Amino acid sequence: MAKDRKPASGNGRPAGKGATAGKGGRTRPAANVVAPQRPWGLIAGALAVVVFAAAVITYAVVQVNESNANRVEAVDEIDGVQVYDDLSAEHVTTPVDYEQSPPVGGPHAPPPDWADCTGTVYDVDIRHENAVHSLEHGAVWITYDPEALSQDEIDTLAALVEDESGRMLSPVEGLDSPISLQSWGHQLKVDSVDDIRIKQFADFLTLNAEFTPEPGASCENPTFAADPLLEEPDGATGTEAPAETAAP
Repeated sequence: MAKDRKPASGNGRPAGKGATAGKGGRTRPAANVVAPQRPWGLIAGALAVVVFAAAVITYAVVQVNESNANRVEAVDEIDGVQVYDDLSAEHVTTPVDYEQSPPVGGPHAPPPDWADCTGTVYDVDIRHENAVHSLEHGAVWITYDPEALSQDEIDTLAALVEDESGRMLSPVEGLDSPISLQSWGHQLKVDSVDDIRIKQFADFLTLNAEFTPEPGASCENPTFAADPLLEEPDGATGTEAPAETAAP
């Protein structure tokens, strides 16, 4: 009797090991199943960006909150500010004996001899009659005793002035405090460059039309900036401004 034979594949050959019978009896190799790889590098990078953005936003919010916390909306919110009323705005060509030192207003040099106050940092004691004319235009004049401050402290004050229209900085020898700030009719004297009231005064009163006799008047005077008139100990300058009656 004949022996039973193994079933043949569709092509007449026995099905090979590791092969599967396909449609029509054909065979194909077994598929290799590869597990998907997770993009851990991309996920880590995205998380780093999110954390960095959150830190930046948090820092910005903190800075804004601190700035708003120190913001003032009235002069009387700045402790220690002295206010002077009924100041003359007369133009004169002679030295003025001011009641305040440094002066906060009163008679001053005629136009166009105001001190440049376009964020100007002077390293000399500028003529006070010219500085007062700048106050009339809305400037804030920051002064300091050069014997009382280090160069780093002077640089800190300069950073509040540079590139800020309506501000100027100059030394004044013999001040009764290390730092004195002036705007028209207002004065603040402080002992330290770190005193928050310096920035409050400058931010609130620079070009503040409410307290400026001549709002919108120019702060530019490149001639004075290049060659400023100097304050002399006796109040004389050696250079007398020409008399004028025209408005600045």
